[in-house]
Amino acid sequence: MKSNSTPPKYAQKLLQMLLKEELVEEILGDLEEKFQEMLEQQSPFRAKLNYWYQTTNYLRPFALKNILITEFNPFLMWRHNLLLSLRNFQKDSTTFLINLTGMTIALTCVLLIYLWVADELSVDKFHAKDTQLYQVMKHSTSPQGEIYSFPWTPPPLAKALREEMPEVEYSTSLRLRNDDQKGILKYEEKQLKFTEQYAESDFFQMFTYDILEGDRSRFLQQKDEVVISDQLAQKVFGKTTDLVGQTFEWEKEPFSGIYKVAGVYKMPPANASMQFDLVFHFDLVNDHFPDNNKWTYGGPDTYIALKAGTNPATFQEKISTYLQEKSNEDYQTLFIRPYSDKYLYNKYENGKIVGGRIDYVWLFSIIAIFVLAIACINFMNLATAKAAKRSKEVGVKKAIGASKGHLIQQYLSESVLLTFFSLFLALGIVFLFLPQFNFITDKTLTFSFSSKMFASILGIVFLTGLLSGSYPAFYLSRFEAVEVLKGKIRRSFGEIWLRKGLVVFQFTVSIILIISVLVVYHQIQFIQNKNLGFHKDQIIHFTKDGQLNENLNTFLTEVKNIPTVVNTAGMGSDLLENGSRTTGVRWEGYTEDNAIAFKYIRVGYDLLETIGVELAEGRNFQKAFGNEENKIIFNEAAIQAMGLEDPIGKTVRQWGADKQIVGVVKDFHFESLYEPIYPCFIFLEENPSEIMVKIEAGTEKTTLAQLDAVYKRFNDGLSLDYRFLDADYAQFYASEERIAKLSKHFASIAILISCLGLLGLVTFSAQRRKREIGIRKVLGASTFSIVQMLSADFTKMVVVAIIIALPISYYIASDWLKGFAFKIELQVWYFIIASLVALLLTWLTVSFQTLTTAKLNPIDTLKEE
Repeated sequence: MKSNSTPPKYAQKLLQMLLKEELVEEILGDLEEKFQEMLEQQSPFRAKLNYWYQTTNYLRPFALKNILITEFNPFLMWRHNLLLSLRNFQKDSTTFLINLTGMTIALTCVLLIYLWVADELSVDKFHAKDTQLYQVMKHSTSPQGEIYSFPWTPPPLAKALREEMPEVEYSTSLRLRNDDQKGILKYEEKQLKFTEQYAESDFFQMFTYDILEGDRSRFLQQKDEVVISDQLAQKVFGKTTDLVGQTFEWEKEPFSGIYKVAGVYKMPPANASMQFDLVFHFDLVNDHFPDNNKWTYGGPDTYIALKAGTNPATFQEKISTYLQEKSNEDYQTLFIRPYSDKYLYNKYENGKIVGGRIDYVWLFSIIAIFVLAIACINFMNLATAKAAKRSKEVGVKKAIGASKGHLIQQYLSESVLLTFFSLFLALGIVFLFLPQFNFITDKTLTFSFSSKMFASILGIVFLTGLLSGSYPAFYLSRFEAVEVLKGKIRRSFGEIWLRKGLVVFQFTVSIILIISVLVVYHQIQFIQNKNLGFHKDQIIHFTKDGQLNENLNTFLTEVKNIPTVVNTAGMGSDLLENGSRTTGVRWEGYTEDNAIAFKYIRVGYDLLETIGVELAEGRNFQKAFGNEENKIIFNEAAIQAMGLEDPIGKTVRQWGADKQIVGVVKDFHFESLYEPIYPCFIFLEENPSEIMVKIEAGTEKTTLAQLDAVYKRFNDGLSLDYRFLDADYAQFYASEERIAKLSKHFASIAILISCLGLLGLVTFSAQRRKREIGIRKVLGASTFSIVQMLSADFTKMVVVAIIIALPISYYIASDWLKGFAFKIELQVWYFIIASLVALLLTWLTVSFQTLTTAKLNPIDTLKEE
């Protein structure tokens, strides 16, 4: 029965039809021979099944007729390249692991940065009218020609633009300020604090907030109506529906009263720059502050929605002099910026946008690209360095008909496959470390597989695979079959220098990152330890609210009676969040040409003593003297700018009223160190909105407990919401601190990946030179001299990287420090430490492998050779 069995004729016909003619006879003969062997050992069915299996194995691109190759590429090429890639990974596991580790770390870094950047770019982009929403701002030109840019605009502006400019579809004024005190909402037995917003009736037409109850077109029509968030509704009423018409009491002067719910909206998402719990009618502000009707007053923010098709540039040109026409003040001009740009582009210098948080977006995007490039370079270097090992493979394939294109596809497939392996590992690491990354960045990032994110990640991975495999693919595929089979591989001078150049690039980037981390770290240390001219430690502050508006003095007396309270005082605004500026001061010798834009601070009695501001001359405000509201104090910068000599006792005019100078304080930093110390005056505020309390060091827990008890007794059982002044100051530089931490981690990653690539190159170099090392040892060379010999080339490359990196890093560090008015000096040792770190890591990496090779028995090495 077995002897009568023949090979499957359709399999034979398939091979005759598809294979190149010169290969058909040989392949059919081999299959016939194998078929007969199988018949001796197995059943005819198994022998025929194996024949079909062998047939499919011979259907490979290099064996197919040229006219048919393209038809089989989508199916057979992928399978063929996949199997070859897996075999090569297994055959050279050390190189594979080095590349896999480096690429995994790099992709983890890239994915985390991608999540952070995507979140930053998404802020305020969720509004349906995003491309039509703009904030109206103003430029104010000083007599000296300096241009200051402000967000606060005249209160009548929003309404006037809506009525007089046909390009404006909607407009609103907003009064929200980050430093505003919260109000108290009372309902039945509940008393809770919330952040409010004041807006005009167009607000919910312009901005996209999901409405859970009520008619958005009818919101903010009546002054006694309010729109509340779903979170507030749940906390206060225990539900988010059937609340229209419900009333509650609001306590916050001067807006206290009974209000009626007109609707419920879903709380703004996390990527909204404005967060608020309830929205009141803006006319409440106009009613209680008559100055709000003046065009010369700068109060709220103004937002507009332009009609579809309106050219923003043309509209901006149209309104640039609008404020001058209304107020007769020719030093102010209006301009607009996209609403969703205000989060990222918020830094102006002399009337021009010069960046903001977008700088950090660009910074980390560039870091991600560099880290990925370093990983790709590792793959390129190791692949080209091991070209000799794969040259015979190339020669054989070309000899049996493989084209250059087929080889390029194979090597690109290897790099893409390795990149996808790395992606799966990187995704697992991202999920594992995302909570820690959120803690560092102060975000709530999540990894949700949206179609956009999926496409972005696949695109990044695929391009990374192509980039890392491109040079090796084209390099290996150009070998000539005859030369490589004879063992003749000509390495050009350019190829060697390219590989060395890539190593230099890796370490150049690493050194720049090390120096940048050192500079950022020491600038943050300088900021935290600098003498600010006042005491920020052991001082808490909180807003005056509720019943404290009626019995503040009694409350302050009770607080002072707490044994561990050093002092307490009131203040008219937040000390460190004071953007107020005025030119409304006149003095002896004043002219329009020497007008000064003063900062100003409103303080209560004992405030300057509480925060420890030192006097240069004169005195502070004191109740014993009486009539202190007609007195004024300047800082040294102001006295110098005004050119006053012996200022104590002299009279100036502040906003039309005569004030006597009673004191001059030493300059202190009431703003961040990004800003210089501006001329500033201080005047008395008898009805403060902020309260500051200085407590004894080491008694924080007990003092705060006693203070909270006093506050509850005076304010209907409400808990005290306080902040430490030093924490507020640190908040100025929260972004820089987070950037410093992230930069430190990314710099470490870049160095680690560079060292992994170096380890791979050293390993290969040591293996290739085993015979030379053996001969040198036989001739008496020491282990140290051999390590030194193998390390020399890599040391030279790192030294070149240091030479290139130092001037680049100096420029980058200097440019970053320019943003600070007060900054560290760049020290030589920053650059020396970074250089030594790079060299030491190189020597450690090189020595780790070369010592192993140098200790080998030369007899064994020479036998092997």
